Amino acid sequence: MSDRGRRIADNLAGVQARIAEAALRSGRDADAVRLVAVTKYADIAHTQALVAAGCRDLGESRPQQMWKKAAALAHTPVRWHLIGHLQRNKVTRTAPLLAMLHSLDSLRLAAAVDAAAAELRRSIPVLIEINISGDAAKHGFSEEDVEAALMKLAAFRHLEIRGLMTMAALEGGRTRARGDFQRLRSLRDRLRLNCPENVTLDDLSMGMSSDFEEAVEEGATIVRVGSALFSGLE
Repeated sequence: MSDRGRRIADNLAGVQARIAEAALRSGRDADAVRLVAVTKYADIAHTQALVAAGCRDLGESRPQQMWKKAAALAHTPVRWHLIGHLQRNKVTRTAPLLAMLHSLDSLRLAAAVDAAAAELRRSIPVLIEINISGDAAKHGFSEEDVEAALMKLAAFRHLEIRGLMTMAALEGGRTRARGDFQRLRSLRDRLRLNCPENVTLDDLSMGMSSDFEEAVEEGATIVRVGSALFSGLE
């Protein structure tokens, strides 16, 4: 194994250990939390080393980067997660690659993804993106609008609605992030009280390199970690 491979493997083990410790603090098992490794700043070689270290769930923010890396890693058992905004004109090419779409942020996008999934004769697992911080620069449904939207989203037959996703506020540090994660969990619990039968809201995708431990402590089932996995590399 190369020095790069050893460093990435060590970083991965360290992140996994931190997830396990945070899960234990919240009264859960480490297996209750899925790590999605965000590779948007990693080149093909670094991404391949991460996969070789045992990480199978990879996340990209831009569809074009996912297309490129999926082609390069076509021989590996990678599960691709799109965590960034998906434009409707990129849905057709992206849909065949998706293990999960984390960023379902509008009814128009939902219609496009549903149509693409129908063409593929499959269903696509999706998470509803919530702009929990109210940041004008972020995509996603507001807390106020998501309940009505959920009823409409449930009508799309080729979408498997698995839960909610959010990004914490850019400012405010870990304390603000924890509050945002608490709000997402509370929103999920409220939505469950009047949830369509074909919708499950078991997953909460929240937390990144700077705050994933707080996210796990507040109920995250998926964390999206990037820079912590590639620390110490050029």
